[in-house]
Amino acid sequence: MTALTASETKSETRLVSREITTGEPLGAVELSTPDRVTSAARRAGAAAPAWAATPAEERAAIVERAADLLVERAEQAQELLVREGGAIPGKAFFEVRQAAQELRHGARLARHPGLPHPPADDPERTAEVTRVPLGVVGVIVPWNFPLLLAARSLGPALALGNTVLLKPDPHTPLSGGRLFVEAFADAGLPPNVLEIVHGDAEAGSALVQAPDVAMVSFTGSTEVGREIGALCGRLLKRVVLELGGQNAFVVLDDVDVEQAAAAGAWGSFLHQGQICMSARRHLVHRSIVEEYTEALARHAAALRIGDPYRSDAQIGPVIDRRQLTTVANAVEQAVAQGARLVTGGRPQPPYYPPTVLADVSEQMDVFHTEVFGPVATVTAFADDEAAVRLANTSDHGLTAAVYTGDTGRGSMIGRQLRCGVTHIGDQTVVQDAALPFGGIGASGNGSGFGGRASLEAFTRWRTLTTSTPPRTYPF
Repeated sequence: MTALTASETKSETRLVSREITTGEPLGAVELSTPDRVTSAARRAGAAAPAWAATPAEERAAIVERAADLLVERAEQAQELLVREGGAIPGKAFFEVRQAAQELRHGARLARHPGLPHPPADDPERTAEVTRVPLGVVGVIVPWNFPLLLAARSLGPALALGNTVLLKPDPHTPLSGGRLFVEAFADAGLPPNVLEIVHGDAEAGSALVQAPDVAMVSFTGSTEVGREIGALCGRLLKRVVLELGGQNAFVVLDDVDVEQAAAAGAWGSFLHQGQICMSARRHLVHRSIVEEYTEALARHAAALRIGDPYRSDAQIGPVIDRRQLTTVANAVEQAVAQGARLVTGGRPQPPYYPPTVLADVSEQMDVFHTEVFGPVATVTAFADDEAAVRLANTSDHGLTAAVYTGDTGRGSMIGRQLRCGVTHIGDQTVVQDAALPFGGIGASGNGSGFGGRASLEAFTRWRTLTTSTPPRTYPF
Protein backbone atom coordinates (compact mmCIF):
# COMPACT_ATOMS: atom_id res chain seq x y z
CA MET A 1 0.00 0.00 0.00
CA THR A 2 3.04 2.27 -0.30
CA ALA A 3 1.87 5.58 -1.70
CA LEU A 4 5.19 6.61 -3.18
CA THR A 5 8.63 5.39 -4.13
CA ALA A 6 11.84 7.11 -5.13
CA SER A 7 13.55 5.72 -8.23
CA GLU A 8 17.10 6.78 -8.99
CA THR A 9 18.93 7.14 -12.30
CA LYS A 10 22.42 8.43 -12.91
CA SER A 11 21.19 11.94 -13.59
CA GLU A 12 18.30 12.50 -11.24
CA THR A 13 16.14 11.25 -8.39
CA ARG A 14 12.44 11.06 -9.03
CA LEU A 15 9.50 10.81 -6.69
CA VAL A 16 6.82 8.56 -8.20
CA SER A 17 3.29 9.12 -6.95
CA ARG A 18 1.25 5.92 -6.84
CA GLU A 19 -2.42 5.22 -6.35
CA ILE A 20 -2.97 4.10 -2.76
CA THR A 21 -5.23 1.15 -3.48
CA THR A 22 -3.46 -0.35 -6.53
CA GLY A 23 0.10 0.98 -6.56
CA GLU A 24 -0.41 2.21 -10.14
CA PRO A 25 1.97 5.09 -11.04
CA LEU A 26 0.17 8.41 -11.43
CA GLY A 27 3.12 10.63 -12.26
CA ALA A 28 6.58 11.63 -11.14
CA VAL A 29 8.32 14.76 -9.91
CA GLU A 30 11.94 15.64 -9.31
CA LEU A 31 13.15 15.42 -5.73
CA SER A 32 14.86 18.51 -4.36
CA THR A 33 18.22 18.33 -2.64
CA PRO A 34 18.91 20.94 0.08
CA ASP A 35 20.97 22.93 -2.44
CA ARG A 36 18.07 22.93 -4.89
CA VAL A 37 15.70 24.11 -2.17
CA THR A 38 18.05 26.98 -1.33
CA SER A 39 18.34 27.89 -5.01
CA ALA A 40 14.56 27.88 -5.41
CA ALA A 41 14.24 30.16 -2.40
CA ARG A 42 16.85 32.47 -3.92
CA ARG A 43 14.91 32.67 -7.19
CA ALA A 44 11.71 33.47 -5.30
CA GLY A 45 13.60 36.12 -3.34
CA ALA A 46 14.87 37.73 -6.53
CA ALA A 47 11.32 37.84 -7.90
CA ALA A 48 9.85 39.32 -4.72
CA PRO A 49 10.50 43.07 -5.24
CA ALA A 50 8.88 43.20 -8.68
CA TRP A 51 5.90 41.14 -7.54
CA ALA A 52 5.40 43.31 -4.45
CA ALA A 53 5.49 46.39 -6.71
CA THR A 54 2.82 44.92 -9.01
CA PRO A 55 -0.51 46.71 -8.42
CA ALA A 56 -2.74 44.89 -5.97
CA GLU A 57 -5.57 44.69 -8.49
CA GLU A 58 -3.30 42.92 -10.97
CA ARG A 59 -2.07 40.45 -8.36
CA ALA A 60 -5.64 39.77 -7.24
CA ALA A 61 -6.79 39.17 -10.81
CA ILE A 62 -4.09 36.54 -11.37
CA VAL A 63 -4.98 34.73 -8.14
CA GLU A 64 -8.68 34.79 -9.05
CA ARG A 65 -7.89 33.45 -12.51
CA ALA A 66 -5.99 30.58 -10.93
CA ALA A 67 -9.04 29.85 -8.77
CA ASP A 68 -11.23 29.77 -11.89
CA LEU A 69 -8.81 27.37 -13.58
CA LEU A 70 -8.87 25.01 -10.61
CA VAL A 71 -12.65 24.79 -10.89
CA GLU A 72 -12.49 24.42 -14.69
CA ARG A 73 -10.07 21.54 -14.20
CA ALA A 74 -12.02 20.08 -11.30
CA GLU A 75 -12.44 16.65 -12.87
CA GLN A 76 -8.67 16.15 -13.12
CA ALA A 77 -8.08 17.53 -9.63
CA GLN A 78 -10.80 15.40 -8.05
CA GLU A 79 -9.46 12.24 -9.66
CA LEU A 80 -5.99 12.95 -8.28
CA LEU A 81 -7.34 13.63 -4.80
CA VAL A 82 -9.19 10.32 -4.87
CA ARG A 83 -6.41 8.16 -6.31
CA GLU A 84 -3.36 9.84 -4.79
CA GLY A 85 -4.78 10.75 -1.38
CA GLY A 86 -7.58 8.23 -0.82
CA ALA A 87 -10.41 10.79 -0.72
CA ILE A 88 -13.98 9.81 -1.46
CA PRO A 89 -15.41 11.74 -4.46
CA GLY A 90 -17.60 13.99 -2.30
CA LYS A 91 -14.63 15.10 -0.22
CA ALA A 92 -12.61 15.72 -3.39
CA PHE A 93 -15.47 17.74 -4.93
CA PHE A 94 -15.63 19.92 -1.80
CA GLU A 95 -11.88 20.35 -1.57
CA VAL A 96 -11.44 21.66 -5.11
CA ARG A 97 -14.14 24.28 -4.69
CA GLN A 98 -13.06 25.26 -1.20
CA ALA A 99 -9.47 25.62 -2.41
CA ALA A 100 -10.71 27.97 -5.12
CA GLN A 101 -12.65 29.91 -2.47
CA GLU A 102 -9.48 30.26 -0.38
CA LEU A 103 -7.69 31.76 -3.38
CA ARG A 104 -10.56 34.16 -4.04
CA HIS A 105 -10.58 35.23 -0.42
CA GLY A 106 -6.88 36.06 -0.70
CA ALA A 107 -7.63 38.19 -3.74
CA ARG A 108 -10.31 40.08 -1.80
CA LEU A 109 -7.80 40.87 0.96
CA ALA A 110 -5.51 42.48 -1.60
CA ARG A 111 -8.34 44.65 -2.90
CA HIS A 112 -9.73 45.58 0.52
CA PRO A 113 -6.85 45.64 3.03
CA GLY A 114 -8.92 47.26 5.76
CA LEU A 115 -9.30 50.55 7.57
CA PRO A 116 -6.44 53.07 7.57
CA HIS A 117 -4.24 53.29 10.63
CA PRO A 118 -4.92 56.21 13.05
CA PRO A 119 -2.62 59.25 12.57
CA ALA A 120 0.44 60.01 14.66
CA ASP A 121 0.02 61.88 17.95
CA ASP A 122 2.41 64.61 16.79
CA PRO A 123 0.39 66.96 14.53
CA GLU A 124 3.58 68.23 12.87
CA ARG A 125 4.64 64.77 11.74
CA THR A 126 2.73 62.96 9.00
CA ALA A 127 2.78 59.20 9.06
CA GLU A 128 2.20 56.61 6.33
CA VAL A 129 1.40 53.31 8.04
CA THR A 130 0.80 50.37 5.71
CA ARG A 131 0.84 46.59 5.59
CA VAL A 132 3.58 45.36 3.25
CA PRO A 133 4.64 41.88 2.06
CA LEU A 134 7.15 39.85 4.02
CA GLY A 135 9.11 38.56 1.03
CA VAL A 136 9.36 34.80 0.46
CA VAL A 137 6.81 32.66 2.31
CA GLY A 138 7.69 28.99 2.70
CA VAL A 139 4.58 26.78 2.70
CA ILE A 140 4.71 23.16 3.89
CA VAL A 141 1.44 21.25 3.52
CA PRO A 142 0.29 17.73 4.49
CA TRP A 143 -1.33 15.00 2.42
CA ASN A 144 -4.82 14.92 3.90
CA PHE A 145 -6.20 18.11 2.25
CA PRO A 146 -3.30 18.97 -0.07
CA LEU A 147 -5.19 21.35 -2.33
CA LEU A 148 -7.17 23.19 0.32
CA LEU A 149 -4.39 23.52 2.88
CA ALA A 150 -1.98 24.86 0.27
CA ALA A 151 -4.55 27.29 -1.14
CA ARG A 152 -5.26 28.93 2.23
CA SER A 153 -1.62 30.08 2.32
CA LEU A 154 -1.03 30.60 -1.40
CA GLY A 155 -4.09 32.79 -1.93
CA PRO A 156 -3.38 35.50 0.64
CA ALA A 157 0.40 35.23 0.45
CA LEU A 158 0.54 35.79 -3.32
CA ALA A 159 -2.30 38.30 -3.54
CA LEU A 160 -0.75 40.41 -0.78
CA GLY A 161 2.54 40.61 -2.65
CA ASN A 162 4.72 37.79 -1.34
CA THR A 163 6.44 35.15 -3.40
CA VAL A 164 6.01 31.54 -2.30
CA LEU A 165 8.18 28.45 -1.96
CA LEU A 166 5.77 25.49 -1.75
CA LYS A 167 6.62 21.99 -0.51
CA PRO A 168 3.77 19.50 -0.78
CA ASP A 169 3.81 16.24 1.12
CA PRO A 170 5.63 13.35 -0.62
CA HIS A 171 2.37 11.36 -0.62
CA THR A 172 0.58 14.01 -2.73
CA PRO A 173 3.07 15.77 -5.02
CA LEU A 174 0.56 16.04 -7.87
CA SER A 175 -2.62 17.14 -6.11
CA GLY A 176 -0.68 19.29 -3.65
CA GLY A 177 1.85 20.76 -6.04
CA ARG A 178 1.64 20.24 -9.78
CA LEU A 179 -1.99 21.37 -10.01
CA PHE A 180 -1.06 24.75 -8.52
CA VAL A 181 2.02 25.23 -10.69
CA GLU A 182 0.00 24.63 -13.85
CA ALA A 183 -2.98 26.76 -12.77
CA PHE A 184 -0.90 29.77 -11.72
CA ALA A 185 1.34 29.58 -14.78
CA ASP A 186 -1.71 29.57 -17.05
CA ALA A 187 -3.23 32.40 -15.01
CA GLY A 188 -0.27 34.63 -15.87
CA LEU A 189 1.81 34.48 -12.70
CA PRO A 190 5.33 35.75 -13.50
CA PRO A 191 8.25 33.29 -13.39
CA ASN A 192 9.69 32.38 -9.97
CA VAL A 193 6.87 34.04 -8.00
CA LEU A 194 5.73 30.51 -7.12
CA GLU A 195 8.50 27.94 -6.72
CA ILE A 196 7.88 24.31 -5.79
CA VAL A 197 10.20 21.78 -4.20
CA HIS A 198 9.64 18.10 -3.40
CA GLY A 199 11.03 15.88 -0.70
CA ASP A 200 10.77 14.71 2.87
CA ALA A 201 12.08 16.15 6.13
CA GLU A 202 15.45 17.06 4.63
CA ALA A 203 13.83 19.29 2.01
CA GLY A 204 11.51 20.76 4.64
CA SER A 205 14.43 21.63 6.91
CA ALA A 206 16.25 23.26 4.02
CA LEU A 207 13.15 25.33 3.22
CA VAL A 208 12.87 26.59 6.80
CA GLN A 209 16.56 27.46 6.98
CA ALA A 210 16.88 29.07 3.54
CA PRO A 211 18.13 32.64 4.11
CA ASP A 212 15.69 34.06 1.56
CA VAL A 213 12.62 32.62 3.33
CA ALA A 214 11.12 35.26 5.63
CA MET A 215 8.16 33.26 6.94
CA VAL A 216 7.09 29.64 7.22
CA SER A 217 3.50 28.40 7.09
CA PHE A 218 3.35 24.80 8.31
CA THR A 219 0.40 22.45 8.65
CA GLY A 220 1.15 19.03 10.08
CA SER A 221 1.93 17.09 13.22
CA THR A 222 2.56 18.65 16.59
CA GLU A 223 5.94 16.90 16.85
CA VAL A 224 7.27 18.37 13.61
CA GLY A 225 5.59 21.71 14.30
CA ARG A 226 7.52 22.07 17.56
CA GLU A 227 10.79 21.50 15.69
CA ILE A 228 9.93 24.03 12.99
CA GLY A 229 8.76 26.56 15.56
CA ALA A 230 11.99 26.20 17.52
CA LEU A 231 14.09 26.56 14.37
CA CYS A 232 12.17 29.64 13.20
CA GLY A 233 12.60 31.12 16.68
CA ARG A 234 16.36 30.73 16.50
CA LEU A 235 16.39 32.23 13.01
CA LEU A 236 13.97 35.02 14.00
CA LYS A 237 11.51 34.10 11.26
CA ARG A 238 7.77 34.50 11.43
CA VAL A 239 5.97 31.16 11.58
CA VAL A 240 2.35 30.04 11.46
CA LEU A 241 1.76 26.55 12.86
CA GLU A 242 -1.51 24.64 12.45
CA LEU A 243 -1.01 21.30 14.14
CA GLY A 244 -2.98 18.33 15.46
CA GLY A 245 -6.23 18.30 17.37
CA GLN A 246 -7.79 16.14 20.08
CA ASN A 247 -11.11 17.78 19.42
CA ALA A 248 -14.13 17.47 21.72
CA PHE A 249 -17.66 16.95 20.41
CA VAL A 250 -19.91 17.77 23.38
CA VAL A 251 -23.43 16.33 23.18
CA LEU A 252 -25.98 17.82 25.57
CA ASP A 253 -29.07 16.09 26.89
CA ASP A 254 -31.61 18.11 24.88
CA VAL A 255 -30.63 16.72 21.48
CA ASP A 256 -32.30 14.41 19.01
CA VAL A 257 -29.92 11.49 19.55
CA GLU A 258 -30.07 10.21 15.96
CA GLN A 259 -29.25 13.65 14.57
CA ALA A 260 -26.43 14.06 17.08
CA ALA A 261 -24.98 10.65 16.21
CA ALA A 262 -25.11 11.43 12.49
CA ALA A 263 -23.26 14.69 13.12
CA GLY A 264 -20.75 12.88 15.32
CA ALA A 265 -20.18 10.19 12.70
CA TRP A 266 -19.50 12.84 10.05
CA GLY A 267 -17.09 14.64 12.35
CA SER A 268 -15.18 11.47 13.24
CA PHE A 269 -15.17 9.39 10.06
CA LEU A 270 -15.08 11.81 7.11
CA HIS A 271 -11.88 11.11 5.14
CA GLN A 272 -11.15 8.18 7.43
CA GLY A 273 -10.75 10.56 10.38
CA GLN A 274 -7.58 11.94 8.80
CA ILE A 275 -8.46 15.59 9.44
CA CYS A 276 -6.94 17.85 12.07
CA MET A 277 -10.48 18.99 12.97
CA SER A 278 -11.96 15.49 13.31
CA ALA A 279 -14.08 14.80 16.38
CA ARG A 280 -11.85 12.54 18.48
CA ARG A 281 -13.58 12.72 21.86
CA HIS A 282 -17.37 12.45 22.06
CA LEU A 283 -18.35 13.85 25.45
CA VAL A 284 -21.96 12.88 26.03
CA HIS A 285 -24.39 13.66 28.84
CA ARG A 286 -24.75 10.54 30.95
CA SER A 287 -28.54 10.47 30.60
CA ILE A 288 -28.24 9.69 26.88
CA VAL A 289 -24.74 8.18 26.61
CA GLU A 290 -25.87 4.59 26.05
CA GLU A 291 -28.46 5.56 23.45
CA TYR A 292 -25.95 7.84 21.74
CA THR A 293 -23.19 5.22 21.72
CA GLU A 294 -25.52 2.66 20.15
CA ALA A 295 -26.63 5.15 17.49
CA LEU A 296 -23.06 6.25 16.73
CA ALA A 297 -21.94 2.64 16.37
CA ARG A 298 -24.86 1.92 14.06
CA HIS A 299 -23.95 4.87 11.83
CA ALA A 300 -20.30 3.79 11.82
CA ALA A 301 -21.04 0.17 10.94
CA ALA A 302 -23.31 1.23 8.05
CA LEU A 303 -20.58 3.17 6.23
CA ARG A 304 -19.37 1.51 3.03
CA ILE A 305 -15.64 0.70 2.99
CA GLY A 306 -13.67 0.32 -0.22
CA ASP A 307 -11.76 1.78 -3.16
CA PRO A 308 -13.25 5.27 -3.62
CA TYR A 309 -12.15 5.42 -7.27
CA ARG A 310 -13.89 2.21 -8.31
CA SER A 311 -16.86 2.00 -5.94
CA ASP A 312 -19.34 4.16 -4.04
CA ALA A 313 -17.29 3.83 -0.86
CA GLN A 314 -17.80 6.26 2.00
CA ILE A 315 -14.61 5.17 3.78
CA GLY A 316 -11.45 4.97 1.70
CA PRO A 317 -7.92 3.75 2.50
CA VAL A 318 -5.69 4.99 5.29
CA ILE A 319 -2.79 6.93 3.78
CA ASP A 320 -0.12 4.23 4.27
CA ARG A 321 0.68 1.02 6.10
CA ARG A 322 2.58 2.74 8.88
CA GLN A 323 -0.43 4.90 9.74
CA LEU A 324 -2.72 1.89 9.57
CA THR A 325 -0.51 0.14 12.13
CA THR A 326 -0.45 3.23 14.34
CA VAL A 327 -4.25 3.40 14.41
CA ALA A 328 -4.61 -0.32 15.11
CA ASN A 329 -2.08 -0.17 17.95
CA ALA A 330 -3.88 2.78 19.55
CA VAL A 331 -7.20 0.93 19.54
CA GLU A 332 -5.63 -2.23 20.96
CA GLN A 333 -4.01 -0.21 23.73
CA ALA A 334 -7.28 1.53 24.57
CA VAL A 335 -9.10 -1.80 24.89
CA ALA A 336 -6.27 -3.13 27.07
CA GLN A 337 -6.70 -0.08 29.32
CA GLY A 338 -10.43 -0.73 29.75
CA ALA A 339 -12.20 0.87 26.79
CA ARG A 340 -15.11 -1.09 25.31
CA LEU A 341 -14.91 -1.81 21.59
CA VAL A 342 -18.44 -1.28 20.25
CA THR A 343 -17.79 -1.58 16.52
CA GLY A 344 -14.84 -1.73 14.15
CA GLY A 345 -11.36 -2.23 15.48
CA ARG A 346 -10.18 -4.87 12.98
CA PRO A 347 -7.86 -3.64 10.17
CA GLN A 348 -8.78 -4.56 6.61
CA PRO A 349 -5.60 -3.34 4.80
CA PRO A 350 -5.44 -0.80 3.27
CA TYR A 351 -8.61 0.13 5.17
CA TYR A 352 -9.44 0.63 8.81
CA PRO A 353 -13.14 0.40 9.65
CA PRO A 354 -14.94 3.20 11.51
CA THR A 355 -14.41 2.36 15.16
CA VAL A 356 -16.28 3.37 18.30
CA LEU A 357 -14.70 3.00 21.73
CA ALA A 358 -17.03 3.44 24.73
CA ASP A 359 -16.37 3.82 28.45
CA VAL A 360 -13.24 5.85 27.74
CA SER A 361 -11.88 7.65 30.79
CA GLU A 362 -9.47 10.55 31.03
CA GLN A 363 -6.88 8.17 32.50
CA MET A 364 -6.56 6.36 29.15
CA ASP A 365 -3.93 7.32 26.59
CA VAL A 366 -6.50 7.45 23.80
CA PHE A 367 -8.30 10.29 25.60
CA HIS A 368 -5.21 12.52 25.30
CA THR A 369 -3.30 11.25 22.25
CA GLU A 370 -4.53 12.11 18.76
CA VAL A 371 -5.35 8.99 16.73
CA PHE A 372 -5.23 10.18 13.14
CA GLY A 373 -7.77 7.72 11.83
CA PRO A 374 -11.45 6.69 11.96
CA VAL A 375 -11.70 6.24 15.73
CA ALA A 376 -14.32 7.89 17.96
CA THR A 377 -14.13 7.65 21.73
CA VAL A 378 -17.17 8.15 23.98
CA THR A 379 -16.99 9.54 27.52
CA ALA A 380 -19.94 10.39 29.76
CA PHE A 381 -20.27 13.60 31.78
CA ALA A 382 -22.67 14.52 34.58
CA ASP A 383 -23.25 18.24 34.01
CA ASP A 384 -22.08 21.21 31.98
CA GLU A 385 -19.24 21.99 34.34
CA ALA A 386 -17.91 18.45 33.98
CA ALA A 387 -18.21 18.67 30.19
CA VAL A 388 -16.07 21.81 30.14
CA ARG A 389 -13.49 20.26 32.43
CA LEU A 390 -13.23 17.11 30.31
CA ALA A 391 -13.04 19.06 27.07
CA ASN A 392 -10.21 21.18 28.45
CA THR A 393 -8.26 18.16 29.73
CA SER A 394 -6.03 18.15 26.68
CA ASP A 395 -2.79 19.80 25.61
CA HIS A 396 -4.41 20.41 22.21
CA GLY A 397 -6.77 23.26 21.46
CA LEU A 398 -7.81 23.33 17.81
CA THR A 399 -11.58 22.95 17.40
CA ALA A 400 -14.57 21.86 19.47
CA ALA A 401 -18.30 21.62 19.01
CA VAL A 402 -21.32 21.66 21.32
CA TYR A 403 -24.32 19.86 19.86
CA THR A 404 -27.51 21.28 21.31
CA GLY A 405 -30.70 23.05 20.36
CA ASP A 406 -30.24 25.49 23.24
CA THR A 407 -27.93 28.10 21.73
CA GLY A 408 -27.66 30.08 24.93
CA ARG A 409 -26.53 27.09 26.96
CA GLY A 410 -24.30 25.89 24.13
CA SER A 411 -22.64 29.28 23.74
CA MET A 412 -22.03 29.53 27.47
CA ILE A 413 -20.20 26.20 27.35
CA GLY A 414 -18.44 27.06 24.10
CA ARG A 415 -16.92 30.26 25.44
CA GLN A 416 -15.24 28.26 28.21
CA LEU A 417 -13.56 25.75 25.90
CA ARG A 418 -9.83 26.20 25.47
CA CYS A 419 -9.43 26.07 21.71
CA GLY A 420 -9.21 28.29 18.66
CA VAL A 421 -12.60 27.55 17.09
CA THR A 422 -15.87 26.31 18.62
CA HIS A 423 -19.11 25.48 16.80
CA ILE A 424 -22.51 25.47 18.51
CA GLY A 425 -25.19 23.20 17.04
CA ASP A 426 -22.70 21.59 14.67
CA GLN A 427 -19.80 19.13 14.56
CA THR A 428 -16.08 19.94 14.52
CA VAL A 429 -15.18 19.74 10.81
CA VAL A 430 -16.23 23.14 9.49
CA GLN A 431 -14.28 25.28 7.03
CA ASP A 432 -14.95 28.92 6.12
CA ALA A 433 -12.30 30.93 4.30
CA ALA A 434 -13.70 34.20 5.65
CA LEU A 435 -13.25 33.29 9.32
CA PRO A 436 -10.01 33.14 11.36
CA PHE A 437 -8.81 29.61 12.01
CA GLY A 438 -6.02 28.22 14.16
CA GLY A 439 -5.28 26.43 17.39
CA ILE A 440 -3.55 26.98 20.70
CA GLY A 441 -1.37 24.78 22.89
CA ALA A 442 -0.22 21.64 21.10
CA SER A 443 -2.50 22.58 18.17
CA GLY A 444 -0.54 25.63 17.04
CA ASN A 445 0.41 29.21 17.71
CA GLY A 446 -2.93 30.92 17.10
CA SER A 447 -5.04 31.93 14.13
CA GLY A 448 -2.99 32.37 10.99
CA PHE A 449 -5.57 31.66 8.33
CA GLY A 450 -8.92 33.08 7.29
CA GLY A 451 -10.42 36.52 7.42
CA ARG A 452 -8.20 39.33 8.65
CA ALA A 453 -5.97 36.74 10.31
CA SER A 454 -4.50 36.02 6.86
CA LEU A 455 -3.77 39.71 6.30
CA GLU A 456 -1.96 39.89 9.63
CA ALA A 457 -0.06 36.66 9.03
CA PHE A 458 1.25 37.35 5.54
CA THR A 459 2.12 41.05 5.84
CA ARG A 460 3.93 43.32 8.30
CA TRP A 461 3.56 46.92 9.38
CA ARG A 462 5.70 49.59 7.76
CA THR A 463 5.74 53.10 9.24
CA LEU A 464 7.08 56.06 7.26
CA THR A 465 7.04 59.50 8.92
CA THR A 466 7.73 62.87 7.34
CA SER A 467 8.64 66.12 9.07
CA THR A 468 8.55 69.33 7.03
CA PRO A 469 10.68 71.31 7.41
CA PRO A 470 13.35 68.94 8.73
CA ARG A 471 13.54 68.91 12.52
CA THR A 472 16.35 70.57 14.42
CA TYR A 473 17.87 69.31 17.68
CA PRO A 474 20.07 70.89 20.37
CA PHE A 475 22.97 68.43 20.05
